[in-house]
Amino acid sequence: MRDVLDDVYRRWSAGETVGLGTVVATFSSAPREPGASMVVAPDGTVAGSVSGGCVEGAVYELAQEVVAERKPVLQRYGVSDDDAFAVGLTCGGIIDIYVEHVDRASMPELPEVVASVRDGEPVAVVTVIEHERRGLVGERMIVWPDRVAGTLGSSRMDDAVVDDARGLLATGRTGTLHYGPDGQRRGEGMAVFVNSFEPPPRLLVFGAIDFAAAMARMGAYLGYQVTVCDARPVFATSSRFPDAHEVVVDWPHRYLKAEAEAGRIDARTAITVLTHDPKFDVPLLEVALGLDVGYVGAMGSRKTHDDRFARLREAGIGEASLERLSSPIGLDLGARTPEETAVSIAAEIIALRWSGTGRRLAALSGRIHN
Repeated sequence: MRDVLDDVYRRWSAGETVGLGTVVATFSSAPREPGASMVVAPDGTVAGSVSGGCVEGAVYELAQEVVAERKPVLQRYGVSDDDAFAVGLTCGGIIDIYVEHVDRASMPELPEVVASVRDGEPVAVVTVIEHERRGLVGERMIVWPDRVAGTLGSSRMDDAVVDDARGLLATGRTGTLHYGPDGQRRGEGMAVFVNSFEPPPRLLVFGAIDFAAAMARMGAYLGYQVTVCDARPVFATSSRFPDAHEVVVDWPHRYLKAEAEAGRIDARTAITVLTHDPKFDVPLLEVALGLDVGYVGAMGSRKTHDDRFARLREAGIGEASLERLSSPIGLDLGARTPEETAVSIAAEIIALRWSGTGRRLAALSGRIHN
């Protein structure tokens, strides 16, 4: 529920009770991923989305019922339901939505969760969403890498779920886990939803040029923690890059190496090298291509690309590493302006992250969401 966390906490702090619907499982071409949430406030206002508009009306009514009765509900919407088209889920997918009421009594741990999210500390909210003993539905605990608050009902349940929840949290994944009724690894009878909150992925933009300003805006819009880095202090200023979360004056390769050694680079990190100056980008790419990151791209013409690859080979970079480098950077969108180029780069990052083709959907068939 990261997308509505601030709204929920504001209502919680005011002593209000809200209805919260969360996508806990998806099948086929579902429009939203597990963890997407929608909150219904006492005044009837809504924040967030669980289906991009398909079933919001039905979830809105269900949330009001749940708040009135104080009993959580796990509801499935999809084409297999008789009333699927009545509620509007015409995309062909199936989604499970868990609807609960949230207030100070039902979730006293919320301030700790909010504090961890704001501080960038990984934390997972673990909730029993289905159990053969109805009274256990809604039991919750909060899991951090080094501690736990709350219980699901027994030490056996807690021990099994905590280990698995930390596994999901470590990889930034959110999803539903299934156990036997007493936490057995095998069996059925209990479903637990693990909602992971970890720091947002990082976008490192190297080169304080006009394309970098557009890329910083695009990265922030997509939810990345954006850093712009350049060795030239006259260009690397916060006033030139107001959308970046951080502007660093340092040699790019030195900064990246230090960040990696400090453990602040992970498999979700995207690195964009926009300098197209060999004295900056070759040493930087030597470091970047040795890291386990999600994306490395470098800007430049075809001539610059050929020269860059020759220099990298001379520096001892192997062909397998060079294959990881997106150069020239971005997808072929016909981009001309810095803003259009930023869209091109972002499109490539998204396509690689989700195994997309980059082709027009109108020219393809089959499922849209893989």
